[in-house]
Amino acid sequence: MAAVARASAALCVSSSSSSRGNSSCQTLSSTSRGGLSPLSIRKQKFCSSIENLLLSIVVGARQKRKDGKGQLKRAAGFARNAGVNVQNEQSSSKLQEREGFKTLDLKEWMHEQGLPPCKVQLLERTCFQSNGKPIHYVAASEDLQPGDVALSVPLSLVVSLERVLGDETIAELLTTNKLSELACLALYLMYEKKRGKDSFWYPYIRELDRQRGRGQLAVPSPLLWSSQELNEYFTGSPMKKVVLERLEGIKREYRELDTVWFMAGSLFKQYPFDIPTEAFSFEIFKQAFVAVQSCVVHLQGVSLARRFCLVPLGPPLLGYKSNCSAMLKAVGDVVQLQVDRAYKTGEPLVVWCGPQPNSRLLLNYGFVDEDNPHDRLTMEAALETTDPLYQDKRIVVQKHSMSTKQTFQIFKGKEKSAVLSMLPYLRLAHISNSTHMQSVASAEGSICADTVSPCNERAVLDQLQGYFRKRLSGYVTTVEEDTVVIEDENADPKKRVATKLLRIEKEILGNALTAVNELIEQLPNGTVAPCNGMYIPKLV
Repeated sequence: MAAVARASAALCVSSSSSSRGNSSCQTLSSTSRGGLSPLSIRKQKFCSSIENLLLSIVVGARQKRKDGKGQLKRAAGFARNAGVNVQNEQSSSKLQEREGFKTLDLKEWMHEQGLPPCKVQLLERTCFQSNGKPIHYVAASEDLQPGDVALSVPLSLVVSLERVLGDETIAELLTTNKLSELACLALYLMYEKKRGKDSFWYPYIRELDRQRGRGQLAVPSPLLWSSQELNEYFTGSPMKKVVLERLEGIKREYRELDTVWFMAGSLFKQYPFDIPTEAFSFEIFKQAFVAVQSCVVHLQGVSLARRFCLVPLGPPLLGYKSNCSAMLKAVGDVVQLQVDRAYKTGEPLVVWCGPQPNSRLLLNYGFVDEDNPHDRLTMEAALETTDPLYQDKRIVVQKHSMSTKQTFQIFKGKEKSAVLSMLPYLRLAHISNSTHMQSVASAEGSICADTVSPCNERAVLDQLQGYFRKRLSGYVTTVEEDTVVIEDENADPKKRVATKLLRIEKEILGNALTAVNELIEQLPNGTVAPCNGMYIPKLV
């Protein structure tokens, strides 16, 4: 209770000192008559109200939380900083009430805040069946040649953990524990959005709201799709599992949000009463997380606190491409975009999205790149733990830097190479003869580089053949039917982009199955029976 009294007294003294200069004559004349002045009475009532308010906060905090001291300190801190916060808000409001503020778009606002002249412009793209505003994208404002610097954004206009948390040590602690940089940035933007036009970032947040996490195809991340859409559009695809796993990860981060609030001094000062999980529902956080995910930039060669940041005029206003080399880079005190190809005036600019498969591009940015050289599917093979030869096999795979649960990447256009890379591991996994096992264990060089036996080879290929057939049978449409949907410009964009992904998956699996069938045909004796043992590996 003493802290409440001190906080109340601090605010009362501040209030008294700020008003004393204007009313000193009235106060002296009133007290000389032996009574309290009306101003003194009002100040007493004001101080009493503040003390009662702080007392109610403390009582409520003790009832709701075990750690009442933390809430009390925040209340006291609010009282001490009340005058400063009010003054800052008034200054911000006056600044934003200037003529023409509401008409400024993002680029105009950035120029006012120090963005140097650049060679880009904001253009509009209409959205499918949208009654709202079209979304923006960044395009060349003049003809560009490879090597031209199209954009240089000052660090003062970049949102990073260093700026959000105000302490690089805290930033490193948070991002190496239970929270990602994306969660911290999302929390910051949610708080800033609550401030409305009083926020410095209001024009940028308004633009993000306009985009609503939609990528260059005007499609939001599947993280925001309904359960019905996930079930309908991703039947047979591993994409649905990817989405659900990411959603679980976002929920875990949501439950840890209060950690940021308690540990980050800058958030503590700016938003003393807004405990994250009480101020924002999970749905709001999920939307903010997806919005940040769609526009976060990974800078190279910078400190951890600046590694992931938000760059106005960057993604999602900039498009992504898998086969380009242009990147947003930190150069001195700016984040710079140097184009890697020629552009005509009005053409949308693109940057490299990193070596990500299409499943990740769709999850993060809402698009699928059919020319993606990094696109791939995965297959996991696991040794059977009940196999009497399991320990011997485990020693062999570890000797060759492999695992008892080994993941294989099946890259688009390189399916046969992927199948060939699986064979040595699966040959070992299918061995049921201890003599063969001893021979493999003592061999030098690659693991099972050659055929163990004709029946072992047939067993391996038969299992792969059945695996790829089963995965293909899980889809409800053919590649030809997918093509019809993709070419239909009136189809729902979500369905079109999902169908693009599924068609590519089917092509990869189909090519892998073709490679297996060709290997079966090349066996020296096509009539040999597979020697399937009791402990065949699991393929997932």
